[in-house]
Amino acid sequence: MSRKASGAGSGHAGPPAAPESLPVPVVDNHAHLDVARDGGPRPDVAEALRAAAAVGVDRVIQIGCDLPAARFTAAAVDEHPRLLGGVAIHPNDVPPLAAAGRLDDALAEIAELVAHPRIRVVGETGLDYFRTAPEQHAVQQDAFRWHIDLAKRTGLALQIHDRDAHDDVLRILAEEGAPERTVLHCFSGDVAMARECVERGYYLSFAGTVTFSSAHELREALAVVPLDRVLVETDAPYLTPHPFRGATNAPYLVPLTVRRMAAVLGVDVPTLCQAISATSEELYGPW
Repeated sequence: MSRKASGAGSGHAGPPAAPESLPVPVVDNHAHLDVARDGGPRPDVAEALRAAAAVGVDRVIQIGCDLPAARFTAAAVDEHPRLLGGVAIHPNDVPPLAAAGRLDDALAEIAELVAHPRIRVVGETGLDYFRTAPEQHAVQQDAFRWHIDLAKRTGLALQIHDRDAHDDVLRILAEEGAPERTVLHCFSGDVAMARECVERGYYLSFAGTVTFSSAHELREALAVVPLDRVLVETDAPYLTPHPFRGATNAPYLVPLTVRRMAAVLGVDVPTLCQAISATSEELYGPW
């Protein structure tokens, strides 16, 4: 999740039109269906899932990365069979919780919520140096280590938020020993980082950013990732793919990203869809 202001209006009069359906269903690896954007209403989860399924996005990982969102996620995965969930304390929320003396209690509740059988992810956790002062990096790193340990103890997949912190994310994963199933959510590194992640056995999830005209380095990074390590996501309601950048994102827009990814990887769309679906089930289990 971007944890940033989305800026002024999108310039689009209404929601983007539905894209052409994918030939093989895929999973949106990371979405925030509890989050409203630009002061609008919270998404209707049932409608969001219906619209997504209509274009071949038949399953979604709902991520709750503060306590209200984590509680929402635990309830939503019970109500909606197309959802599985992930919970964590987002790195940008760690320093204020620590300063208020509430971080330990928040982490304790996350540890309780991951016992839910339809919570299959610890995340998103990680590091965000874009909005965190240097003196707050240490507490973020400690919380990241805590989440890594939780994923290993529970056997769940780990989804990582990494913003302007590539070196420390990789260092801490190496020091702690990454979980067997470690996902770099909304991957933003370069070719060298992508190759290192692949060598370590991590999975790389690409969002709508890979469709942006300026994202040449990101597409170069995607091009070196094997098909069995590639995932796709929205990070909804943020990071809407081209040509709707700036509009509110939603899982039904995943096909735009998938088609651009297939072109970059030099494979046909059905092949990429089949790979994404199979890898998602390997990571998270059956829905």
